[in-house]
Amino acid sequence: MPRPGSSSISFPAFRGTTRLLVLINLAAYFALVFARVISPLRVEWLIDLLGFSPTLFAHGALWQPLTYSLIHPPSAITGTLFELVSLWFLAGFLEQMHTPSWVIGLYTSSVLGTAFGATVIYVASGTLGYSLPEVSLLGCFGGIFGLLIAIGVLYGDMEFLLFLTIPIKARYIAAIYGLVAIAMLFGSLRMYAFAQLGGALVGLLFIRLAPRRGVTFLFSEKWYGLRNRYYRWKRRRAARKFEVYMRSQGRTVRFDGQGRQLDEDPDDKKRWN
Repeated sequence: MPRPGSSSISFPAFRGTTRLLVLINLAAYFALVFARVISPLRVEWLIDLLGFSPTLFAHGALWQPLTYSLIHPPSAITGTLFELVSLWFLAGFLEQMHTPSWVIGLYTSSVLGTAFGATVIYVASGTLGYSLPEVSLLGCFGGIFGLLIAIGVLYGDMEFLLFLTIPIKARYIAAIYGLVAIAMLFGSLRMYAFAQLGGALVGLLFIRLAPRRGVTFLFSEKWYGLRNRYYRWKRRRAARKFEVYMRSQGRTVRFDGQGRQLDEDPDDKKRWN
């Protein structure tokens, strides 16, 4: 397991959540490749349907904030390869330090944050009278950016090999990617840039606010807490009913606020009177 301040050269193990994320994206890519062989027109329809478009999302395509991350155009082989290799490296590194549910939560939050960022800037630009050209979001770049920000913030002193040759600390890599995204704000792909910054912001909020064991652990704790409170309420109600019943029999039984019977002096012969 790498330690903060050390250097990381080799790729992390291909297992667990990392393997799941990479294989799901890879399967989605090849599904589109095979679909294009069968029906090229249907592939374009699927890309428009599953990619993220703020306009379509506002008109009821509520699945798009999640499905767009799985859409890798068949023609973009190099871009897809770069995304999947980055996903393997970043998610694999974080999975060595955190639980699988934490990594899944960070990745999913960043994907959703990217879609949210694109929606906000699209709506805001139209409101301010400077409408941006709508560009469909495709690929898992938003989730990858969130993972990168997490490594830069939590393990900033870790050194990685940029372009496999230049050793550079994680915080500087994250800063470089952030500056590139800011520079893209002045180009034709500014919506992509705003979307990436939205994913980075949500990823930063996640690592600051989410529990160390992940969001699923938080929900499970909440669920078990609600269940236990319900059982305690049932026990208190049963205790009150039992008190009423025993009084009707001329006997006295007392329970505390948690529904537990209060201990009394065993030598007290009036305890049942």
